[in-house]
Amino acid sequence: MNSKQLISSNIEAFYNKASEETRLDKGMGVFEFERIKSLIERYISSSSVTILDIGGGTGKYSEWLAKKGHQVHLVEPVSKHIKIAKNRANKLKNKFSVHLGESRKLEFSNNFADLIILHGPLYHLQKKEDREVTISEAKRVLKNNGIILGFAINYTASTLVGLLNGLIHKKTFFEMCKEELTTGIHNPPDDFPWLLAEAYYHKPAQLKDEFIKQELTYLTTYAVEGMAWLDKNYFANMLNDKKKKTLLELTQVTENDSYLLPFSPHIMIAVKKQTKYGK
Repeated sequence: MNSKQLISSNIEAFYNKASEETRLDKGMGVFEFERIKSLIERYISSSSVTILDIGGGTGKYSEWLAKKGHQVHLVEPVSKHIKIAKNRANKLKNKFSVHLGESRKLEFSNNFADLIILHGPLYHLQKKEDREVTISEAKRVLKNNGIILGFAINYTASTLVGLLNGLIHKKTFFEMCKEELTTGIHNPPDDFPWLLAEAYYHKPAQLKDEFIKQELTYLTTYAVEGMAWLDKNYFANMLNDKKKKTLLELTQVTENDSYLLPFSPHIMIAVKKQTKYGK
């Protein structure tokens, strides 16, 4: 697979139009960024570890991790993002490396990384066999006792948003939601070009199953936003210290509740590589 075939043309076109660089600076993205950083930190035990940030976009998480003293390697298939990530890395004293590539063919040796973050691959790959190769590759380059943190979009995500903003009553949007709820396949309708490009939306149990089948040890699954974002005044209340504390506590109390995971647009799975002889 050459660099021009790393991702589908639809996904490339989506990111060429959308601004991944500013997504985490506004709206839900601000809170998503802080929450994900707090989740990642739970799995970093020492001051300097080797981390692969796969599907790392423009490098915001890689930059944050590099500033904390870690050896970070970003892998990303979108050329536009690569340029931004390289500029970001070059400004740092402890630079992170930037690689044009994708999750199904990692250019790293066996047992290379202490921690692997799968940001986009699990939802940008619609075919199960492609996600299986991604997880297998991550396992290969992970050290024994290393951790993989995989991010997925919940199969309920569009439906919940559609119910809250009224889009569920638009025929094409509802048809899309029904497909996601029954098959996990997400394809945006032509009259909603601003929606995420072709993707796969997981049920939490399916996500767990895909990793267990690769003989990885399941640790837990976290709700990223949790159910707190359903607060009708969420954005205003997150800017109020007292109310924000309540919402964050609600998220923490329910973050691993398997019955409530479907209320969170994004979920994160944590698994460990434990081989018998450390190979």
